[in-house]
Amino acid sequence: MAERKVVAIVQARMGSSRLPGKVLADLGGRPVLEWVLRRAGRAASIQQVMVATTINPEDDAVARFCKEAGYDCFRGSAFDVLDRYYRAAGAAGADVIVRLTGDCPLIDPGLLDAAVETFLAAEPPLDFAANRMPGDRTVPIGLDTEICTRAALERAWAEAQQPHEREHVMPHFYEHPHDFNILHMRHEPDYGHYRWTVDTPEDLELLRQVVAHFDDDTFSWMDVLELFEQQPELAELNAGVQHRGQTHVDERHG
Repeated sequence: MAERKVVAIVQARMGSSRLPGKVLADLGGRPVLEWVLRRAGRAASIQQVMVATTINPEDDAVARFCKEAGYDCFRGSAFDVLDRYYRAAGAAGADVIVRLTGDCPLIDPGLLDAAVETFLAAEPPLDFAANRMPGDRTVPIGLDTEICTRAALERAWAEAQQPHEREHVMPHFYEHPHDFNILHMRHEPDYGHYRWTVDTPEDLELLRQVVAHFDDDTFSWMDVLELFEQQPELAELNAGVQHRGQTHVDERHG
């Protein structure tokens, strides 16, 4: 069987309602988005990393950053993110898509490799796999990884009708588990109570303190876990932030 091309597609836009411009916010001297791209790019199992942003004028800044930093960028629908992903996957010639988001700068290449290798080796073949499902997470928020085949993505793109299915890309898989071969990759022990994403000012402050602790950006998620166990007060910085679920729809259609 020919090797399948694995492409990580990172969705990123400037129009966050809780922290506008967060994907290009400074984190340890470089944009949040660059952390995601650099760290995902270290995963040996991923052949290409691409940003999927919108055609909105405000996201010219994201496209400009990608061009200047040498990253592939696809621009598509602001509201229909599933369509944006589907078209980005086609532009990249992807056989397998790894969905990441531009606000997760601690994404871990080792964790990505383990997930992709599990996906590719599965028999019978998988359509979709994720390391968290709605209401059932065992990895910190910010290490979320979802993987699907391009054929399965095309089916979801053709069938998904609800606004939240279009905006959040993958809910069609969660909500139609009998129509696809799905794997939920759980982690033991459970670290799902940690929040390592950037969606609010409190989140950004927390991650600035985390990255300041390390000499460069090659630390692993286990290194961050060790830091949190040594300094439990860190988790208090964003403990009050409410995580948004997959049925939340942005009223601004962004």
